[in-house]
Amino acid sequence: MFVLANFIDALATVINILLGTYVWVVIGRVIISWVNADPYNPIVNFLYQVTEPLLSRIRRFLPSIGGLDFAPMLLIVAIIFLQRFLVPTLRQLAQTIG
Repeated sequence: MFVLANFIDALATVINILLGTYVWVVIGRVIISWVNADPYNPIVNFLYQVTEPLLSRIRRFLPSIGGLDFAPMLLIVAIIFLQRFLVPTLRQLAQTIG
């Protein structure tokens, strides 16, 4: 049972790190959108490829208001919710198992 508890705790840690990193990727994407960045730049291309699938899904339900795109903000709020709900839940599950 300790192996499963350690696995779930490690999984919670990895999920937390990945979600935190993705928040910074979304913030980078927002900053890139404010400047006239070269779309052929590999970093800009990476930021768009990694964030656009989720942002486009959010934009289907949340149109831009007055030319402002609130999709990145909503995505960041959703990620923070997952960090505050999913990660502690997994850690508590690991504690009850182990």
